[in-house]
Amino acid sequence: MGYGEASLIAVQGAVLSDNPDVAAIARIDAVPSILAVCCRVTGMGFAAVARVTETEWIACAVRDEIGFGLGVGGQLEVRTTLCDEVRDRHDTIVFDNAAEDPRFKDHHTPRIYGLQSYISTPIVRANGAFFGTLCAIDPNPHQVSKPETVQTFKLFAQLIAAQLDAEDRVRASELALLDQNQAAELREQFIAVLGHDLRNPLAAAQAGTRLLQRMDLPEKAVTVVEQMQDSHVRMGRLIEDVLDFARVRLGQGVPVQRREDAPLGETLEQVIGELRLSYPDRAVIDRIAVTHPVAADPERIGQLLSNLLGNALTHGAADGEIQVSARTDGEWFELSVANPGKPIPEHAMPQLFEPFHRGQAGDGRAREGLGLGLYIASQIAQAHGGLLEVVSRDDETIFTFRMLAVARP
Repeated sequence: MGYGEASLIAVQGAVLSDNPDVAAIARIDAVPSILAVCCRVTGMGFAAVARVTETEWIACAVRDEIGFGLGVGGQLEVRTTLCDEVRDRHDTIVFDNAAEDPRFKDHHTPRIYGLQSYISTPIVRANGAFFGTLCAIDPNPHQVSKPETVQTFKLFAQLIAAQLDAEDRVRASELALLDQNQAAELREQFIAVLGHDLRNPLAAAQAGTRLLQRMDLPEKAVTVVEQMQDSHVRMGRLIEDVLDFARVRLGQGVPVQRREDAPLGETLEQVIGELRLSYPDRAVIDRIAVTHPVAADPERIGQLLSNLLGNALTHGAADGEIQVSARTDGEWFELSVANPGKPIPEHAMPQLFEPFHRGQAGDGRAREGLGLGLYIASQIAQAHGGLLEVVSRDDETIFTFRMLAVARP
């Protein structure tokens, strides 16, 4: 049976130019040279890289010097090929002269395609998946089964598999990079929403509330307006915390503007006063002794204290006094917040400064908020080159922030 007749029987003739397996092999620059060497070392006239599945045999790359008539993308009925057996066995099949080979002289594949010499070796991916075969055929007998020839085909098959694996890794990296770029763009859009689209209407609502507070309102209305103002303040803090969190996750860090003579004493007393108003039933004792200039961002240090003091008011014993102290000692500035109450559980300590970590309030209820307060406080400490630590004893928990009061180059 001639090649033309065999092609009419077995070649389905579809050129799969958009087939991903064909495209993957086409991207391996070494494949044409590999096929040329396969033909040269064996003397055979046809060599191919084929994708072989349970149902398909697809030519991904072809070198045809004998007019077999099968081009790139051409398909064979897989059951008519020996590659079907190579796929099942994951082993090389080779013979020099089918007419004299007891196993293949009556085999249907040499008979259908008019073959006398044949070699096919599996292409197996690193994960053990079978891709296909590197094969060569010829209508005349050739010395193909020599160990050095078989080993050459195996090495070429391994090289092709390695290139396919490398391409998958590159593609995965490109997709990951694309995902990261898209995620970064989404985070930047998220920051823009927080910084503009949420804060602006909140500022308008706060202005309206302040206007109402200056009016002569019924007693019930005064209470409602005060609650509205408190809600606005809490919402503003939540927005600032999430905005800072997004900046840190983007790699920008918490922005600070350090001043050599920051009025920290005034800022800290203002923060304490605001929280006293929000928690009128709680006792907050302060000892502010900032006697020397501190190179810091006063707004950020105030935010750090607000987060620490808010944490103490939430988690501390409701009937205990919270102690806030701040002092300058030589080159150092130290700020601490101590609250009485149950100790922080040992298992919770490693996650204490992690984002979205929320414990329970002092009365055992789940804490409200996003769980970003202590995380943002720790980031502010780092941005100032300082350290935020916690010690939790049986009856008291103390958060302490220390930093150099004088900025060093």
